Amino acid sequence: MDNDRYPMTLEGKRHLELELKELREVKRPANVKAIEEARAHGDLSENAEYHAAKEEQALIAGRMDYLNDRIGRAEVIDIAKLSGDRVVFGAIVTFENINTQEETTYRILGDDESNIDEGSISISSPIARALIGREVGDEVKIKTPSGERKVEITDVEF
Repeated sequence: MDNDRYPMTLEGKRHLELELKELREVKRPANVKAIEEARAHGDLSENAEYHAAKEEQALIAGRMDYLNDRIGRAEVIDIAKLSGDRVVFGAIVTFENINTQEETTYRILGDDESNIDEGSISISSPIARALIGREVGDEVKIKTPSGERKVEITDVEF
């Protein structure tokens, strides 16, 4: 079994705990009721509602297992206690593409709480892996699926 710890913020852990609670207390009981109602319709071999409810039951159980595992192995990092010019988990990093002068800003968060649309990337992403441990003023080569780009870190905030 994988013994890795998963870095996340306290807010990220709470979000996973709320999702798990919703699955346990709302979605799973509703699914059990749907299965019971579908069973009442008779022949299960041709009962589409029953098969759909059983499939949903498996999805709920799988997601609950995943959330239990992630929460159990969470390494909560208090980003309020972080400071400095070095890129670490929780940092908001601004960097400039050396060729295009395009500036980009991301917050580096855990796999389960990152959201590119909200300006955060996963600590396991190629960009974050290239930036971690670097400082303001460092030039960094980032290898991405669309090719390599050279950037300079211009700001690190917490």
